[in-house]
Amino acid sequence: MSILVIGATGTLGRQIVRCALNDGYKVKCLVRSLRKAFFLQEWGAELLYGDLSIPETLPDILKNVTVVIDASTTRSTDILNMKQTDWEGKLALLQASEIAKIERFIFFSLINAEKYPLVPLMKLKNKYENLLIQSNIPHTTFRSMGFFQGLIGQYALPILEKQSVWITNVNGGTSIAYIDTQDVAKFCIRSLLIDKVTNKTFTLGGGKAWNSTDIIRTCEQFSGQSASIANTPTIVLKIVRIFINFFEWGWNIADRLAFIEVFSKASYFSISINNINKIFRFKPDELFYLDVYLQEYFEQILIKLKDLNYETNLESKRKDLIF
Repeated sequence: MSILVIGATGTLGRQIVRCALNDGYKVKCLVRSLRKAFFLQEWGAELLYGDLSIPETLPDILKNVTVVIDASTTRSTDILNMKQTDWEGKLALLQASEIAKIERFIFFSLINAEKYPLVPLMKLKNKYENLLIQSNIPHTTFRSMGFFQGLIGQYALPILEKQSVWITNVNGGTSIAYIDTQDVAKFCIRSLLIDKVTNKTFTLGGGKAWNSTDIIRTCEQFSGQSASIANTPTIVLKIVRIFINFFEWGWNIADRLAFIEVFSKASYFSISINNINKIFRFKPDELFYLDVYLQEYFEQILIKLKDLNYETNLESKRKDLIF
């Protein structure tokens, strides 16, 4: 079985590559920059130059490929806008996959995407889900909520660096069952061995839903530092989104701000993880938990900071002895 991973250099994509390689699969990666993706080659993956925005690069890449795993999505800093990548590019990929008779297509969408048609990214994800259903390609769709890894820059680092943690709801906002990208990768690769998940959609999340207040308190506990919290009213996000949407360079950022507005409301994004674990044959202790993830992160960081402080003091003492 030969796997082609789209978005292989991303937070989720790289974990899928690693998991597939560890399980003995032959892995190919569609990349726009061979230099930035070189680490994947060192892991054992084959790098293939291609671009979703250039459809003519796709057919040759799909030769001898059995499975396509699409873990790509537009970043706010990307030159291409969301429509070019998350719709036109993926549409070309799906068409090329049908011609190549791909045996399994795995797509990553967002939870409740169908409920928020005014949010560009969620609208495009939902449209693509429907296209997959109408296609002739055996597929599996995974809907995710939020990843552990995204919380480091949003909460952990500002607290460590004694900077403000920006939130959009003083009451904690949306409760989200975050999941580790390593666990998402496990579900993804495990699905290749389970026939009954074909042509079905699954929502992935952790066993507990967390809001901003919960996460901040946990970070404070493990870091030993108090957080400085700054609140950004939702109306401010709307005004900024409307303004920068007038400029082409701001389209991707505006689309992301619309996405943030959804999660700033007091709602609940959670699932029953037990049913999913049963289908994919995972035991609860095989998956990661957010509080354990944050505890390990802070322990590692604090050890590094302690070592750095020790080395700085040692160097200072050496200079004092010399002078």
